[in-house]
Amino acid sequence: MICNLCPRRCNADRPESGPAAAGVCRSPRTAVVARAGLHFWEEPVISGSRGSGAVFFSGCNLHCVYCQNYAISAGRSGTEVSVPRLREIYAELVAQGAHNINLVTPTHFADAVLVSLDPLPPVPVVYNTNGYDLPETLRRFRGKVAVYLPDLKYTDNALARRYSGVNDYFERAVAAIDEMYDQTGDFRFSADGLMQSGVIIRHLMLPGQIENTLKVIDFVARRFRPGQVMFSLMRQYLPCGRVGEREFPELNRRVSDAEYAEAEAALFASGIEDGFLQEAGSAGAEFIPAFDGTGVQSPSR
Repeated sequence: MICNLCPRRCNADRPESGPAAAGVCRSPRTAVVARAGLHFWEEPVISGSRGSGAVFFSGCNLHCVYCQNYAISAGRSGTEVSVPRLREIYAELVAQGAHNINLVTPTHFADAVLVSLDPLPPVPVVYNTNGYDLPETLRRFRGKVAVYLPDLKYTDNALARRYSGVNDYFERAVAAIDEMYDQTGDFRFSADGLMQSGVIIRHLMLPGQIENTLKVIDFVARRFRPGQVMFSLMRQYLPCGRVGEREFPELNRRVSDAEYAEAEAALFASGIEDGFLQEAGSAGAEFIPAFDGTGVQSPSR
C-alpha cells in the first residue's frame, strides 16, 4: 500500500509485515515496538508519581544525526506487534499504574495506532512526536489524543537539512502544532496536577546553536498567549548517534552553562509563563531507556 503519512510523501509501497527497504522510515505497516514500560523522565505533568506508559516505536521519518534513541530510530530494532497486542500493552501499562499512554514516535505507524485506540484506554493518550507531521494525518486522531508532545527542533531549515535531512522542517512543524492546538485547545490539568489535555512544545538545545534556540523561544512567545500551550526547554542533549570527532564534531559536546543561561534568560524575558526547565544533570546516558523489548511480548509467552 502506498504511504504518504508524513511530510516526506515518499509514495513508498510499504509491506504489511517484514523488513522493508522502501520509504524513508524503512518500516512495515505493522507497528514495530522496542519497549513498553513506565517512564519517569518526561515532564512532571506527564510522568507524575507513577510514570507515563511509554510505548517506544522503532523507526522514524527524520534522520536526526544526534538522536538519543538512535538504536531504534535508525537501527529500527524491535518486534512487530499486532493491533490486538497493542491494545493489550496499553491495558498492561494501565494496570501497572501508568497515568497515560505515551505513544513515542508513532507517525509512521499511524494507521495501526489509530485502530489500536478503539476503544480508547481509560487514561489520556499522549502523542509524542518529532513535530515533522502532516495536519491531515493528525486530524484522524481528533478525539483520541488528549495531549500532544511535539518537538520544535529548528526555525533554521539549514540546520534541519544538515542534522535531520529535511528542507522544510520549520513550516511543517508549525502547521502540525497549529493542528494539535486546534484539537486540544488550552491545556488543562486534573486535580492532582497531571495534564489531561493540551500541547507541550519541546525544544532540545543543541551545542553551538543558541541563535536557533532563541528564535524558537521568540516564535512560541509570539504564536501563543499564556495559558494556551506549555513550553519545555530541554538541556538533556549529549552526543549520540552519528555525532563524534569524525562526523558532526561541532555537536560533540554538551550544552554549556553559558548557553543554557542565555536561553533561560531569553525564556524568562519572552512572556512565556507555562513550562519547564532542565538541570544540567539531565544530560546523562542513564536517562536513555534500554530498548531491550521490555513489555512488548505477552507475559504468557
